Amino acid sequence: MIKRALDSLWFEWLLAIRLLLEGRAQSLLIISGIGVGVCVIVFLTALIGGLQQQIIDRTLGTQAHIRVRPPEDLARPLREEIEAGLLSQVDQRAQRLRTLDQWQRIEQALLAAPDITAVSPLASGPALARRGAASRSVVILGIEPERYTRIVPVQDSLKEGRFAIVGNDIAIGRQLATELGARLGDRLRLDAGDGRADVFTIVGIFELGVRDIDQRFVYTALKPAQSLLDLPGGVSSLDLRVTEIFEAESIAQRISARLGVNAESWMTLNRNVLDALSAQSMSTNLIKFFVGLSAAFGIASVLAVSVVQRGREIGILRAMGTSRGQVLRVFLIQGAVVGLLGSALGALGGAGLIGLWSAAGLSRSGRGSFELAVSPELFIGATLLATVVGMIAAVAPARRAAKLDPVEAMRGG
Repeated sequence: MIKRALDSLWFEWLLAIRLLLEGRAQSLLIISGIGVGVCVIVFLTALIGGLQQQIIDRTLGTQAHIRVRPPEDLARPLREEIEAGLLSQVDQRAQRLRTLDQWQRIEQALLAAPDITAVSPLASGPALARRGAASRSVVILGIEPERYTRIVPVQDSLKEGRFAIVGNDIAIGRQLATELGARLGDRLRLDAGDGRADVFTIVGIFELGVRDIDQRFVYTALKPAQSLLDLPGGVSSLDLRVTEIFEAESIAQRISARLGVNAESWMTLNRNVLDALSAQSMSTNLIKFFVGLSAAFGIASVLAVSVVQRGREIGILRAMGTSRGQVLRVFLIQGAVVGLLGSALGALGGAGLIGLWSAAGLSRSGRGSFELAVSPELFIGATLLATVVGMIAAVAPARRAAKLDPVEAMRGG
């Protein structure tokens, strides 16, 4: 039984390959068409994937995945009677800078969570930076450098100096340094108001690539920032890093519900970025769909013509005892072989375009350049897609060939 099944399968494959070779011009055209489509899919998927990764890296390269802050001050309803009616008026309260209550306990609870990889305390608030006659409004960020750099890798964006901030050392953005005319080793006076001011030494200059950050952020050690911002022993927030960045919103909601704090994820703060990523993913899927659809129509049309041209041969095979199932499988094999060869050709073409992109230095041609997202799964997925599409496209011609009456087919031939 097994030998008979293998012989039948071998016969079907031989017949399918022979029919493809007899119509080699048509076969080459459809294989080339599929190859072009798969090449487009591979290259554009790598291109858009690389662009998306760059957007994510730049977004999360300057902020935490989740920021935990104190709950907002709630407004009090004000009521006054006017004749027989009672009106309710609510005035929004101004949000003051205050510490996160029992932040050490919250920190320990967060560190125990399996989906949180890093926690960093942060004391941040507004101040005025002065150097000589020049002054700029800045944001003080008091941090513990070893822990904070696990959240935001500022050290990777250092242009001068170091990020080992201790005592009254500070690191500032390049834009702020330019506006203040400051260099490494210079001293800045930071004034947080109400007489709270101190002099700091610049030990690092960074450039994160976001103008507002490079223009306003001043990193200090945690304790000096607490003194300047009148947060003795306290922090204004806790910055978190999670294992899965696209699970940040659900993790933030769980933190808020469990600990009674205000937890905001990067997904909430960057809705426009998520919309852009969704639009790019949708465009990639649309390209795949229409390329697959055009390939399916091409394969179906070629095999349909093949059924008409080889009606007599099919009739003879049926008269000699070839079953309907065998005829059906012959044409399905043709569709799969055409799809497989076309996808292999397209994968090679896509790899060639990716190689040209890298060889031409386009991934390093400027500040907005990026590396393509290339992985084995990309080529395997494109190959499987084209092969499956080839088999599906062959179903209709295969069923038509299997239903041919031997007598009518030979008479028509």
